[in-house]
Amino acid sequence: METRTRRDFLKTGAAGAAAASVLGFPHVARAQTKLTFGLWDHWVPGANDVLKGIVTDWGKGNRVDITIDFITSIGNKLQLTGAAESRAGAGHDIIAFSTWDGTFYKDKLEPMSDVAEALIKKYGPFNENATYLSKQDGRWVTLPSPIGSHTYPHETRMDYFKQHAGVDVQDIFPADVKKRDKKKVDGWDWKAFLAVAKKVNAAGFPIGASIAENTDSNDWLGPLFASHGSFPMDNKGNITIDSPATLEVIEYLRELTQHMPKDIYGWDDASNNRWLISGKGSTIFNPPSAWAVAKRDQPAVAAQVWHHDVPRGPKGRYRGSLPFTWGIWKFSKEKKVAKDLLLFLSDRETQWKLITASQGYDFPQIMSFQDHPVWKEIGPPVGGQYNYPVRGDEKLIVAGWPAKPEFGAQVYSKWLLPTMVGKVTSGGTKPQDAVKWAAGELEGYKRG
Repeated sequence: METRTRRDFLKTGAAGAAAASVLGFPHVARAQTKLTFGLWDHWVPGANDVLKGIVTDWGKGNRVDITIDFITSIGNKLQLTGAAESRAGAGHDIIAFSTWDGTFYKDKLEPMSDVAEALIKKYGPFNENATYLSKQDGRWVTLPSPIGSHTYPHETRMDYFKQHAGVDVQDIFPADVKKRDKKKVDGWDWKAFLAVAKKVNAAGFPIGASIAENTDSNDWLGPLFASHGSFPMDNKGNITIDSPATLEVIEYLRELTQHMPKDIYGWDDASNNRWLISGKGSTIFNPPSAWAVAKRDQPAVAAQVWHHDVPRGPKGRYRGSLPFTWGIWKFSKEKKVAKDLLLFLSDRETQWKLITASQGYDFPQIMSFQDHPVWKEIGPPVGGQYNYPVRGDEKLIVAGWPAKPEFGAQVYSKWLLPTMVGKVTSGGTKPQDAVKWAAGELEGYKRG
């Protein structure tokens, strides 16, 4: 495998001499250079092996001995690892962060503006959502990562929807955006989704979406609230959750949850995957990981899965996302080598291999990379992942947006939205009381 350094990267692209000077090369790795890398343990079978091979080959070509640890996100182990290393001032040189986590440690991380700006000069901008998370106070505190970054479209059993609800998602969201019928797309709203939920549940195939302390809960509830104009805080720090829109969504969820599995309040991030793969679930909000496992273990299920846009609300159509980022700790003794590696992993050629290995799961944060052919070609069914990249009017967000990062991070990591919803839909709390509780929690975030 051909290896490339940061110098090679910048020489061949439009980053130019200015970026080269900022990055401070030439760098020649010492014979005994060692680097440790804490990575997210990928859901998609085989993706870790390909990534490990790419990183190992780069290390051999650059005389860097790299130790990789794959850390699961189940049980928040990845988040706990980052927290422990931050407190101890020791651990991996490079660590993967989920969504907001880099915000908590931005003062303990090596600035990444040189690498991010070099990539932007060569390939164009990162998407708005990735920039919102990684660029804070005018500097890149983390680097958007392609590995593990994903979005949350519907992952739907075409046969169940068509047979039991009379809804053809393949017709509404075909594998060619030019063939979309605007009237049909606009008709896919949260009211229509509730009507479908009632019908598939009556047939014995409920929809599955967790309402628990996990990222999957945030990543479908946040967009649902946003689509009705409900946000916990605005970008000026004002608490905005106590609103008619919030109450409207809670009332909606009181009805919707009647047509979902009763154990959703105890689900983890893998539960909805298992629900769809089992053949019991009719739709989930998820990237293609459930499909990828079904393709291996339950091919008849996989052949019926179609990814498509989420429902529209009165204030727009929002899709959840979970971008991963990379951080380099300030305590690392090999910051330049670590940046070399991250720049190599962010290169278009390398990302192409990683997206392919993830079977389309890994969603690139650089906008110009979204022309990868995998989403058009992979199957079965061919075209089933075409709508995984946003093709229509959806806006990618993370729960907590558009708040200032220090507050949005707490909305997400303290599970404000699923807890508020769960208080009503499973705990019997009155909606207004649950909203006032949430407003009180937000006041606490501001007080610090």
